[in-house]
Amino acid sequence: MVLRSWCLFQREGLMFRCSASCCEDSQASMQQVHQCIERCHAPLAQAQALVTSELEKFQDRLARCSMHCSDKAKDSMDAGSKELQVKQQLESCVTKCVDDHMHLIPTMTKKMKESLSSIGK
Repeated sequence: MVLRSWCLFQREGLMFRCSASCCEDSQASMQQVHQCIERCHAPLAQAQALVTSELEKFQDRLARCSMHCSDKAKDSMDAGSKELQVKQQLESCVTKCVDDHMHLIPTMTKKMKESLSSIGK
């Protein structure tokens, strides 16, 4: 996904530069350097977790819709419908799931952008 790669790639660069600056402090102890590096990593970890969570929710919703289609197809088969008719019904139902969920992507993207912009501020 373009959002994921762009936002996280940019944050990775910031994290590496921040971590490098931690190592440049010759007065810092190893523990202080380690803590500094952990602070540098925190915003990227938060961003990755946020994106992963949103994508998992989206995938779960799509999977539930597809499972509903499968259940309807199984019920049709059990009721004696012909296999070709059931396959067409299943295909139509799954296509509708995908179409419905495609419309959610812009809203999900906007939500992620807004959430990501508040991380590390």
